[in-house]
Amino acid sequence: MIIAIRTQPRRAVISRLAVRSLSTEQVHSSSGTPQLPPHLPPPTGHGTRPASRSRINPAPRPAVSRTRQALPSLPSTFGRNQILPVADSTRALLEAIVSEFNAPIRYAFAYGSGVFEQDGYSTTNPKSTNGPMLDFLFAVTHASHWHSINMNQFPSHYPLYARGLGSDFVARVEDVAPGVWFNTFVPMKGVTIKYGVTTVDNLCSDLLNWNSLYLAGRMHKPIRIIKDDARVRLTQQVNLTSAVRTALLTLPETFSETQLFERISGFSYAGDVRMLLPAENPRKVRNIVMKQGPQFKELYHRLVVALPGVHWPVHSSTIQQDLSPQTRAAHLKKLPSTLLNAVTQHYADSNLPSREIDETVYWARMAGDEHLAKTLEQELRGIVRWPSTVQTLKGIVSAGPGKSIRYAAEKVGKWRQGSPKSS
Repeated sequence: MIIAIRTQPRRAVISRLAVRSLSTEQVHSSSGTPQLPPHLPPPTGHGTRPASRSRINPAPRPAVSRTRQALPSLPSTFGRNQILPVADSTRALLEAIVSEFNAPIRYAFAYGSGVFEQDGYSTTNPKSTNGPMLDFLFAVTHASHWHSINMNQFPSHYPLYARGLGSDFVARVEDVAPGVWFNTFVPMKGVTIKYGVTTVDNLCSDLLNWNSLYLAGRMHKPIRIIKDDARVRLTQQVNLTSAVRTALLTLPETFSETQLFERISGFSYAGDVRMLLPAENPRKVRNIVMKQGPQFKELYHRLVVALPGVHWPVHSSTIQQDLSPQTRAAHLKKLPSTLLNAVTQHYADSNLPSREIDETVYWARMAGDEHLAKTLEQELRGIVRWPSTVQTLKGIVSAGPGKSIRYAAEKVGKWRQGSPKSS
């Protein structure tokens, strides 16, 4: 029994947590506990005798299988809101690029202005002279193994010193929060790409808990999934629902769908060090939402209307919600653990009743506090600030000095283009 408990797959625990956090979908297990195949007895031949048990030749210990069981397949309609269409030519290009990599990729998506149109760009065609760079993110199982294969296939994607120090060094740098390694300004299939690499474990953890919001925040906005994975799809649905719950707690009783989309898109930019420096377009959130409204609605509408106390007709752009403390408490209690812990710690010294005495009153009083929206925004900035700073510094290591200067120059150009003075 002890061995069984210790070897319980970590992803099974995450899967149960995800299902419990997700109130808009029901997932039924298609079968009971998966049965491992029986151990085959060792082959015995004629004329052979079993070895005697002694200190020199001890009997081997019984084998214990440590193979992780794969997440059962999800229903075909589960998470269909995540599959956003793109032009056939774009889809073919994205799939062709990902297929170039020999290293095994479990989950891959493309994002940014090269995939979905954004306001403020003269062209969104990545093959044009001034076209945007195509952004990808790959989730893999073992980072060091993946970079070893990829470094052998595409050595020019890595700076010289990273090649010299090897894939273990790259994996260690990647592992520093928020857990991503980026290769940038990579020419492939007639376009220029940037791709980030993380592990599936790190990705799913951020989607569930909002440890850094660096990955989860990117996936709050429209993305084009190229390689799918059941575990990521499940945790992504939790991530999207968490974004809706958080936004509802910061919005008034009646608001527009544009306000909802801008609020959700802004979570990962609040506190981002690039927004404080001349390193990002200050109108980034507005530019995204203005051109991607249909994709946002496809992504979020089914999730919003499945939540209690929310009314959003499919052909309407106006949303209404119930602001009673009980309804708001239902959203508050299911926020991602990192954000929820920060909020409850913020209220630790307040006059709220003890949670141990009456938990229902505790959550209702907190949810009804008029300063809750500001508290949530403050804690979101705190979650984002440090990981975004670290990743900005890691970019210098992963890109190398030359590419870093080039990348920074392009970001400053975008900042100038979007600053109020330029308009």
